[in-house]
Amino acid sequence: MNIIVCIKQVPDTETKITIAQSGLDIDRSNISYIVNPYDENAVEEALRIKERLDKGAITVISMGPARVTEALRSCLAMGVDKAIHLKDESFEESDSYGTALILYEAIKKIPYDIILCGRQAMDDDNGAVAIQLAELLNLPHVSLINKIEIDETNCKATVHRKTEDNIEIIECKLPAVFTCHYGLNQPRYASLPGIMKARQKPFQEIDSDSLGLNKKEIGKAGSKLQVIKMEIPSARRAGKILEGEPQDVVKELTRLLREEAGVI
Repeated sequence: MNIIVCIKQVPDTETKITIAQSGLDIDRSNISYIVNPYDENAVEEALRIKERLDKGAITVISMGPARVTEALRSCLAMGVDKAIHLKDESFEESDSYGTALILYEAIKKIPYDIILCGRQAMDDDNGAVAIQLAELLNLPHVSLINKIEIDETNCKATVHRKTEDNIEIIECKLPAVFTCHYGLNQPRYASLPGIMKARQKPFQEIDSDSLGLNKKEIGKAGSKLQVIKMEIPSARRAGKILEGEPQDVVKELTRLLREEAGVI
């Protein structure tokens, strides 16, 4: 059973975000980065599937600049077998389609039975790359799973995903692409032996030329989406507690809604 996990390195959720002077991106000069939390669930589930089957290989793959090496190494330390870093200046500023296309060109060259992704990246909350990747690979796709069972004999997976009121149970032929929700598992911490072993595991860097990509289809040139403006949301104003007799409270509430909130 060959499992591929697609991950993204995102700004630490504890980092204070500011906007770059261009107004089109965040200021990345003093930011710390982590593996996208949803992608950690995907890595953990890949490890659990391999442990349950007692065989298989897991490859983690990510696109981005040199700093992405750290994210890939952390996955190797968790127990992943191999890492692939898609690294090229022409990849920068790719939108979700461009990213999916780059991943597709890399993944189609290696064996796989299951592709796992996080449900979405915490930085852009887009949630589109996995779906587009599945379409490019002509594979079935199930999103937001919180349970997966593999029937290796019949080459299929049974997955659960929670809806607003129910749990859907879906049977899916393999190979397939799945996106993982928080509730799927609790990601493990890397052990010291795991960290030491990670240094010796296969780590491959792949550039645009190796993939045979048309540079007009990736990066800013190939993006079908364009950021017009990026800004920090307005600070939330402190709430007010109104006390007193009901009729007085109603009068004051009406005044506040009219004069301060401007909604009536």
